[in-house]
Amino acid sequence: MKYVILIHSNPEPWGHPTTSYTAEGRQLTTEQREKMDRDWEALMTELKASGEFLGGEALGDPAQGRLYTAGPTGAVTTDGPYAESKEHLAGFFLFNFATPQRAEEVAAQFISPGDTVELRPLM
Repeated sequence: MKYVILIHSNPEPWGHPTTSYTAEGRQLTTEQREKMDRDWEALMTELKASGEFLGGEALGDPAQGRLYTAGPTGAVTTDGPYAESKEHLAGFFLFNFATPQRAEEVAAQFISPGDTVELRPLM
C-alpha cells in the first residue's frame, strides 16, 4: 500500500534540512546533528534498497506559493503563505509499504526537532 509522509515545519529562514533552521534544531549539539544525519542516511539507504522509497521532495518557501480558489467570476489568486499556521508543509516522501505497521515504524523515524510528521495512506 502506498503512503505519503508529510513533513510540517516552520524554519526561519526557510531552508532544508529543516532541523538546521528551526529553533529546536539549532539547540542540538554538533554531535547530535551529525548522529541524526548518519541515522537519516542509513534509513534512506535501507528504504531505497528495499524498493519501498518511491520519491520525495523538499518544498520551497510558502511565501513563494500561490493559492487558487474559485470566485464568482473565475479564479482568485492569493499570494502565500496562505495558511494561518505556525507550520507549513516543508516536504513529502512517497513510499510503498507492505503493511500499515511498517508505515508507522518508518514514519516514527522521520521525527526531528521542530518538525511534525504526518503519515497518510494514498487512496
